[in-house]
Amino acid sequence: MKNNSENQISIIIPTYNESTNIVKILESIFQSIPKNIFAEAIIVDDNSPDGTGKIVEDYLKNMKKMTNYTIEIIHRKAKSGLASAILNGVQKAKSNTIIVMDSDFSHPPQIIPKMIEAFKQYQCDLVVASRYITGGNIQGWTTKRKLMSKIATIIAKKGLGVKIKDPMSGFFAFKKNIINGLNFDALGYKLLLEILVKTKGINVKEIPYTFENRKFGSSKLDSKIIIDYFKSVWKLYKNGKIKTPNEKRNSVHFLSKAARFFTVGASGLGVNYIISMLFTSGLTELWYLHANIFGIIASISTNFILNKVWTFEDRDFSRRKTLSQYGKFSLFSSVGALVQLGMVFWLVDSYDIAYPLALISAIATAAFSNFILNKKLTFKEKLWS
Repeated sequence: MKNNSENQISIIIPTYNESTNIVKILESIFQSIPKNIFAEAIIVDDNSPDGTGKIVEDYLKNMKKMTNYTIEIIHRKAKSGLASAILNGVQKAKSNTIIVMDSDFSHPPQIIPKMIEAFKQYQCDLVVASRYITGGNIQGWTTKRKLMSKIATIIAKKGLGVKIKDPMSGFFAFKKNIINGLNFDALGYKLLLEILVKTKGINVKEIPYTFENRKFGSSKLDSKIIIDYFKSVWKLYKNGKIKTPNEKRNSVHFLSKAARFFTVGASGLGVNYIISMLFTSGLTELWYLHANIFGIIASISTNFILNKVWTFEDRDFSRRKTLSQYGKFSLFSSVGALVQLGMVFWLVDSYDIAYPLALISAIATAAFSNFILNKKLTFKEKLWS
């Protein structure tokens, strides 16, 4: 069959420990590909301990030669991340139309023809299989997993200015030429998010699909992936789309003050510990709860002074103003503590989220709300400045 750029596709499938799924997904892809399309499937395996790569090699030896479907495998020496695996596959791809999908059937191969059709119908550069537009759905996820996905999506849309409904989708297709000249961090597992932020003027189309949670094998989502996601968002925020110079200055000022506020808060933990220990030893030897009260008062006081002078750069120490600010700061610190306790209980008890993750989320939420309240109400600053 004679091929041209319009009827060729390259399907990139990163794998790690997918021995129970890989052959079935390859066969399902073949059954889903239109007969007039030439497809190459490129498996990028990160040296899976369960022998996924070897299974593919054996399958290739026994596979009948097909006129419109080929399979290749890239063996990597170690588990080096999903985004970098996709980029390795893109480098190997012969077609300008790239489709990225998982091998665990959470991304149904039956959607591939709809992606190909979307390119022709809408003359777009990027097609995203979306769980969150009309007609899209998620099956088999726990409430906890859905909540985490929603939070990650909100962060991407609000923090990075991404306009589509499902920027966290791992099932997407794009024209290879749109990433020419782009430098990718390849950090974490959401290459689509990098493409959306770093490309300019591209036409994006979302099509609905139903995400089905894997039936075999184990999920790759863990704490490292979550941390990598936040690192990636921060890098993209620093280097991503900024509309005006003034917007950049405001965002930098806001984040700088937030960083100072959180640094002061961390120092307050040290002050609290030192004062509490001093009052439970030496000459005083107070009861530990009484000593802890002195520690809390000392940490709130030092936090207030440092934030007034350093974070918010307020040098006016007139008695009335300072006492009023100190009262508000102490009140908001107490409210923050209650928010933290309530959120930990809510996440653990209602959503069965692990205590360490719930605690980190609660501390971050309480600290951020504390910062916003003090910025706006205690030190009378504009919120976004």
